[in-house]
Formats: sequence, structure tokens, C-alpha cells
Amino acid sequence: MLRSVLSPALVLVVVAGCGQRDVTPRVPAPPAQGPRPDEMPQLLNNELPFRYPPALYARKVQGNVTLRLFIDRDGRVLADSTRLDEASGYPLLDSAALAGAGDLRFVPAKLHGEPMPMSILFPVRFRHPEAAPLPGDTALAPTARRASGT
Repeated sequence: MLRSVLSPALVLVVVAGCGQRDVTPRVPAPPAQGPRPDEMPQLLNNELPFRYPPALYARKVQGNVTLRLFIDRDGRVLADSTRLDEASGYPLLDSAALAGAGDLRFVPAKLHGEPMPMSILFPVRFRHPEAAPLPGDTALAPTARRASGT
């Protein structure tokens, strides 16, 4: 498995359908207001709650969804605050990402040792194990090359 890396804006990449998880740093524009935490949120889920839509999986349709999540001081994702930051171009993938987001659990961000709420970007990558990597899938490409013998 790939290791977690945290940045000022926590960004997680989830590979749905393959059981793999990769964490890639990505820093969006700095927040307009509010303090930056000393400790970033950490994902607690052992299993990720995203389910590949069966109709798209059967057709080997792949895509990326980026969610903007609000994590409260208890590490819960507030479902009403979850938004699509970047759509995949496939409404079923977007819906699957949104549906799973409420089941994510985190150790909350901390400022001076005290839990604090914050928003993060959370990319979800839906990848079919038999499909070719999409452009930009550098973390997945070496695995695909090894599997194909190149």
C-alpha cells in the first residue's frame, strides 16, 4: 500500500474498485480567513465507503471526482456541507462519491492541541483494474506496466 502524506490542504486519492488508497498533496488557494491547524485531519476508515456504480464498472468507465468536505471538531464529515469541487463528467461517479463521503471518519485537525473544524479537498478516483491508466495516473501506471509485463 502507498503511504499517507499530509499537506496544508489534506487531499486524499481513493482508488475505488481496486481496494487501493493513495494520498497525494494538493494545495488549493489559501483560505480567506481562519487559523491554519498545527495538525491536519487524519483518515480513520480502514475500508473506504465509495462504491463503484455497477453499470459503469461493467463498461470499465473511469473518472476522478474531487469533493470539498467539512470535518467537524469530532472528525465527522457534515453531509450537508459536502460539495463537488470537480465533477468527473459521469453523474453516477459523482453521486457515488457524494454518497460515500458521509461515512468517512477522521481524527480532526488540531490547533494548539485542541480539535478544530476545517474544510478539505478529497479526490476520489474510480479505477477499473482491467482498464488502462488515465493520463496523470503516475501512481498507478507502474503497477499497470508490471501487470502487462512492460
